[in-house]
Amino acid sequence: MNLDTAGKTLGAAAIVGLVLTGCGSDNNLGGDSRAPTHRADCAGNKALTGEGSTAQLNAIGLFNRAWGQRCPGKNVSYNPTGSGAGREQFIAGRVDFGGSDSPLTPDQVDAAAKRCNGNPAWHLPLVFGPVAVVYHLDGVDPLVVNAEVLAKIFSGTITSWRDPAIVGLNRGVVFPDIEITPIYRSDSSGTTDDFQKFLAAAAPQSWTKGVGSEFQGGVGEGSQKSAGVVQAVRSTPGAIGYVEKGFADQAGMSYAQLDDGGGAVALTENAARNAIANVTFAGAGNDLRLDLDALYASTDPGAYPLVQATYEIVCSKGYAAGTSAALKSFLTTAVDSDQNRLSAAGYVPLPDNFKQRLVAAITAMG
Repeated sequence: MNLDTAGKTLGAAAIVGLVLTGCGSDNNLGGDSRAPTHRADCAGNKALTGEGSTAQLNAIGLFNRAWGQRCPGKNVSYNPTGSGAGREQFIAGRVDFGGSDSPLTPDQVDAAAKRCNGNPAWHLPLVFGPVAVVYHLDGVDPLVVNAEVLAKIFSGTITSWRDPAIVGLNRGVVFPDIEITPIYRSDSSGTTDDFQKFLAAAAPQSWTKGVGSEFQGGVGEGSQKSAGVVQAVRSTPGAIGYVEKGFADQAGMSYAQLDDGGGAVALTENAARNAIANVTFAGAGNDLRLDLDALYASTDPGAYPLVQATYEIVCSKGYAAGTSAALKSFLTTAVDSDQNRLSAAGYVPLPDNFKQRLVAAITAMG
């Protein structure tokens, strides 16, 4: 799926039927070459609906392709409207699951339980994806930044590419004499939340603006959805923004290296895998919310800490029988299918310990 198609899809916020023509190809998840450990059955409804995170759009397409191949006739329609909208639509009962890069907020937890007929909603982290710091500076590649510099750029303290803090991280690089234009997500975005959480954890003295799905920095130009950020950065000399690696790769964009004390680290799958080693679950049981603070504050050499986990938010119980069976089938397929093929779409395959917890939670769904 090329960027132009992605841009049109996201820009229109149309419901996407992600079957064989979805965000995948024969080079992606399509041909699962390994027998899954917990093969999903094909029970339940033929159709499911989801809405939310644009970050997981391509992953949902790959998972759906695998599900349709394993269970012919099955299909998920996923509407990539952003994490905030996904949580709201799930709570309203308009979709079977919500896709979100951020957990339910405290005031949404009770509302989600009501939607689930008095049962708690669970967070299932099906996808890990690094966030790329994309930029538009002709002749500058690579660019090295750190959390302090990013915090000051996105809060308006650093405004020039020739600022000493940037030059000091990029010895020998000649920067153009132009102002910096920060580009942020103007819609309610889990990627924005994760980006701001990274700044707060890694540069707490410089990022005092807060966190959340709405951008708090107060400077720059806002763009709708991931494709909008890509387009804005591409068309604006001096721009810098944050977007999922898969979208940056589709657009052929340059993205920065991070140096938060352990040396400059390029955004690679191995560097993101190294960072994920710092992730822990926030609690026991089957609500698999993650504690990402240690990841975001990591200064481990060879680890790229700006990685987000994106959840499927589901009812632990309370679905109609056909919906519950279909969801369990789809989610088990997503966990068991050859996740290593997600790498080509810019994601990081799930660690084995995550797969075990996820399968246990999915099996426990009512």
